[in-house]
Amino acid sequence: MRQKSLLIVVGIFCLGLMVTLMPLKAAQAKGEVINLKIANYLPPPSGFSLIIEDFIKDVELRTQGRIKLKYFKGGSLLKGPAMYKGVETGVADIGYAHVYYTPGRMPVTEAVGLPLGYPSAWVSSHAFNDFYFKVQPKEWDKVKVLWVHAAAPSYIISNKPVRKLEDLRGLKIRAPGVPGEIIKALGGTPAPISIVETYNAIAKGIVNGSYMPFDGLKAFRLAEVTKYTTVCWQVGNTYPWYMIMNKNSYKKLTGDLKEIFDNLCGDYRERYALLWNSVDFGGKSFGAQKGVEFIEISDEEAARWKKAAEPVLNNYIKKMVGKGFSEDEVRGWISFIKERIDYYTKKQISYRIPSVAGPAKMRPENIGK
Repeated sequence: MRQKSLLIVVGIFCLGLMVTLMPLKAAQAKGEVINLKIANYLPPPSGFSLIIEDFIKDVELRTQGRIKLKYFKGGSLLKGPAMYKGVETGVADIGYAHVYYTPGRMPVTEAVGLPLGYPSAWVSSHAFNDFYFKVQPKEWDKVKVLWVHAAAPSYIISNKPVRKLEDLRGLKIRAPGVPGEIIKALGGTPAPISIVETYNAIAKGIVNGSYMPFDGLKAFRLAEVTKYTTVCWQVGNTYPWYMIMNKNSYKKLTGDLKEIFDNLCGDYRERYALLWNSVDFGGKSFGAQKGVEFIEISDEEAARWKKAAEPVLNNYIKKMVGKGFSEDEVRGWISFIKERIDYYTKKQISYRIPSVAGPAKMRPENIGK
């Protein structure tokens, strides 16, 4: 009887001790804050800078303040060309940039930017995600990929009209990486300068324009120094963008925080795809207000452009074979991306998501018809 009473007393004591310590442990857990630095080279007013602010708020809200993100925008911590290495080495914990700031660093992923005829950012983003998850390029192994997305197709924003292929001759167009190869194949001269330097370069006559989506007319105010935009989505390359995280920084997160983080990153894949679509409307509207003329090339002219751009695809295949990949494998990547473009183009039309370019059925005036 005495032994039974002793066990009851010990049990009550242990239970009391647990009840006492539980709030303490909860308080300790609540007090553990993980501070991270997130870097972006784009200017603060850009829609893609603003959406990162939303991401930061969502992270802090969903983790109840257990993760705090300090935002370095406008290249204040890392410029575009230094982003990947800066995140890999821990200068920033998270970083946002596009693949062509480091040409050759992500060669498999560069397949996404070939002139494959992307009609919209929604299509290019989903095609890129499918490609990334199918191929899982080892070139990303040194970082944690949070999400990828792709820009709207590039157009020729210039201070001289480009109505046909021959008009590009003698023009110097800002275009880094694979986009630069496309401009060269089309007859222009590519200039791999940073987008933040492009406004002044056009204003001073150093270059004639930039090869990029409509968003550049507003976000980088190129509509103030150019007069024309040639809508050539039929050879539309895209810029593959990434949001990456330092692997050690990701490992700091507990299991529950990783789950919250991963789920949130999934949400932002779709948000970025839709954002690109919306900002292109804003860019075109701003350009129209500034008197920019929008030149749509005919189907016949587009066929000439596509033919002229074919060497870019052939050169890419040859380059990747030189890196040890089989020709069939590389051609398989390109075929897969093309199939995804076709698939998501039909999806976008069925979802009635409008686009500023692409086939007629994607244009706002034809949605639902």
